[in-house]
Amino acid sequence: MAFSMGEKIRIVLRRKKMTITDLATAIGTSRQNLTNKLNRDNFSEKELQQIAEALGCRFEGYFIFQDGERV
Repeated sequence: MAFSMGEKIRIVLRRKKMTITDLATAIGTSRQNLTNKLNRDNFSEKELQQIAEALGCRFEGYFIFQDGERV
């Protein structure tokens, strides 16, 4: 089963015992804006990097060719 990015973020929030409000504050946005993005599953790569940093994680978003090259 593949999870959406919003679902993945919610899973990490639960594991880190953080709320959406905590994360929103950490990345400098409102709870409502973050909730909307989670529901729409609408994040830029820059936002995902910020979220990962705020959650103490590393985000890796790549297209990987058969030869191992990452873009």
